[in-house]
Amino acid sequence: MKKVFILTFLLSTTILLQAQSILSLDSCRALAIANNKELLIGQEKINAAHYQRKAAFTNYLPNISGTGAYMRNQKEFSLLNDGQKGALSGLGTSLSGPLEQASQVIGQLHPELAPLLSQLGGAMVPALNEAGSSIVDAFRTDTRNVYAGALTLTQPLYMGGKIRAYNKITQYAEDLARQQHNSGMQEVILSTDQTYWQVVSLSGKKRLAEGYLKLLKKLDSDVEKMINEGVATKADGLSVRVKVNEAEMTLTKIEDGLSLSKMLLCQLCGIDLTTSLTLADENLEDIPTPPVSSRFELDQAYANRPELRSLELAAKMYNQKINVVRAEHLPSVALMGNYMVTNPSAFNGFENKFKGMWNVGIMLQLPIWHWGEGMYKVKAAKAEARIAQYQVEDAKEKIELQVSQSAFKVNEAAKKLAMATKNMEKADENLRYAILGFAEGVIATSNVLEAQTAWLSAQSDKIDAQIDVKLTAIYLQKSLGTLK
Repeated sequence: MKKVFILTFLLSTTILLQAQSILSLDSCRALAIANNKELLIGQEKINAAHYQRKAAFTNYLPNISGTGAYMRNQKEFSLLNDGQKGALSGLGTSLSGPLEQASQVIGQLHPELAPLLSQLGGAMVPALNEAGSSIVDAFRTDTRNVYAGALTLTQPLYMGGKIRAYNKITQYAEDLARQQHNSGMQEVILSTDQTYWQVVSLSGKKRLAEGYLKLLKKLDSDVEKMINEGVATKADGLSVRVKVNEAEMTLTKIEDGLSLSKMLLCQLCGIDLTTSLTLADENLEDIPTPPVSSRFELDQAYANRPELRSLELAAKMYNQKINVVRAEHLPSVALMGNYMVTNPSAFNGFENKFKGMWNVGIMLQLPIWHWGEGMYKVKAAKAEARIAQYQVEDAKEKIELQVSQSAFKVNEAAKKLAMATKNMEKADENLRYAILGFAEGVIATSNVLEAQTAWLSAQSDKIDAQIDVKLTAIYLQKSLGTLK
């Protein structure tokens, strides 16, 4: 839903830009957030961390895997040697001599059995040979083509706390990715606001430079008439023309700076660089500066600053890493179950059939002696955790300083604006008297030029002070972590 909303917003904003090309500060922020590639990368990092957390949770669940194999052997495994095979295959022939001798002895003792014994002896030899051959065939393994398969189930019972620690690490990693995304978003908003108000400032100074140039050209025209009437010197005319040229050069520089600033704003907002933009606050004669409170709560900054939250999450991750390292040198217990099939099978002699069996058991792994490796790794992990904690404490000290400085700058900007407003009022009054005095012929041209220069400086200082009030308020919000 969030992606659909962003796409809908971008489409509507694009249509709006094509229609009128007027952007407010909120519109610029939204466009910059939606088009910033670093934020898009950060969102994908959040997605990756989310799926890694889900993958880590599966370590609690049984793991089922299947294995299959086929092997072609050059030779067949044999349980009987060649001599045993020959003896069994010729069993009747080997026993024919002893059987004949036994039948003769019996025939002498019992002549009436002689014909029967002779007939029985003739039939017994092939029968024994056949029986021996059957035994040889029964002992054949036929292992030239071997098939095997297994289905294995593994359920961890105790892994030394490694699974639990790894799950917490992935949870912290997902939160860390979100905090880094929030930090990047605040940076994008800050850059957008800075560029926006820079454009507004340059637009105001452009109007100011145009007004100043207009005043100078009128003064130049008046001085030229006075020179023709003999009440002014050519030196006065040259002085005014020099000021006119300087004003034209200043106006050109401001226009160039304004074009570059708008180009930068277009790049931040993902708009074509050749788009002619008009900002909602660009044509304001007097930039509104509502009062900004410089009061702050450090706890609020500690709770909201994504950089500090990121460091705190990193410290928690390092603490869990200690548990992971320690778990590698603790006993681990797992329940295992298998179902295995083979062909040839040996459950009913050797048969060329797929037959299998199941088994269940417990597997215990117990590290016994590793020359202190586990202890050293745990100490190293604890040292890394302490480093992360020191970084958190250092960041808190720097945040306190940054917030205090930002609050101080807010107060200073308000004071400068008040002073600039008073100076502008005095400069307006001074310029009005200078123009009237020049028209009456009681004030020299140089005095008028000085009054105009002072007026230009006062007007420019007021614009700078107003923009400074806007920016210092933004910097204070950024330092408090409330910039949204």
